[in-house]
Order: sequence, then C-alpha cells, then structure tokens
Amino acid sequence: MLVGTGTRARSAYHVAAELVRAGHGIAQLSRSTPRELAQVSGVGTARATRIAAAFELGRRALEREQHRAVLSAPADVYALVGPRIAGLQQEVFLTIGLDVRNGLLDITEVARGTVAGVEVHPREVFRPLIKCAAAGAVLVHNHPTGDPTPSHEDLELTRRLREVGQLLGIPVIDHVVIGDNSFRSIAEYAGATLA
Repeated sequence: MLVGTGTRARSAYHVAAELVRAGHGIAQLSRSTPRELAQVSGVGTARATRIAAAFELGRRALEREQHRAVLSAPADVYALVGPRIAGLQQEVFLTIGLDVRNGLLDITEVARGTVAGVEVHPREVFRPLIKCAAAGAVLVHNHPTGDPTPSHEDLELTRRLREVGQLLGIPVIDHVVIGDNSFRSIAEYAGATLA
C-alpha cells in the first residue's frame, strides 16, 4: 500500500518485494534513509519519503507505548495538564485514561462550559475511557477564578462519577481541580466523605 500502484513494468507487489530484499529484511529496511530506499527500481523520492515516514511513525507509536507517563500523584496530573487549562476563561472538563499501572493512555476534553461552570454527563465522561480500555480514570477541570478549592457541586459530581465508574469497572482514582499555579486533589480534600 505504501508503494502505491507500482510502475508500468513492475507491479507494486514486485517493487515491495524488491525493497525488502534490497533492505535485507523488514528490520533493516526500517532503518533505511529515503535516499537509500530511492535506489530501488520503481521507488522514487516521494515513495521513499512516504515509506521512511511510515517506519518512523511506527517507531514513535511503539516508543510512546513503551514509555507512558505514569501518574502516581495529583502533582503529576497537574504537571501533565495544568499548562493546557490553567488560565482559561471558561471551565474545561478532561478525562485521563490510565492503564493498570497508572500509565497514561489518553487525555480527552469532555466538556467546555462558562466562567461559572461546566455541564458534565457520565456518558460523555466514560465513552472515551471505554474506548481506550482504561483500567482507571482521573478527572480534571479548572476554576477560571484561580482558586482550586472544590465546590459542593464538584464534590457531588465526583461522588456520582465514582459510582458510575464502579458499575463500569473503571474506578475514578481522583478528580483534580486546577487554578492559577495551583491545584487541589478532591481525593485528598474530601477523603472518605466521597465513598
């Protein structure tokens, strides 16, 4: 598919087979430069660049899988998403999907509200978590006022989403509220009162 349609004299299958043979196998071929790939008959500069880019994309995907950020404390969550949402003039609600070792799977913006609040529905919170096969979740939202102290509504929403998470088998580990250069963990703030 990366080779494309081939040439008049040679089919794409034959060009691909020649690439693998000239590269001494897929592993060696994956380390070839576009210039080296272009030396194979039927592979020009554009195709060679496309093939090299595909190998590089695969390498980056594997590297990301092998080197997932681990979120072991609320400060890790703040470092990860604080710059993204601190200082915004409206509330933004994010979900962070985690694997069984608290490794980062995905970050999804679930809702964007007003300066005074954001409306969040459980189905929107858990849809991306189910899609990425999350073993756990961290919820995050910002307070445009700059004060990260959780409101009564924040505590109630967290309690409800924890109940839904238990039913779905995706426990909500924490809910971090981000302010101006500060954050609060609802798990630490409210502790056992959320259970």
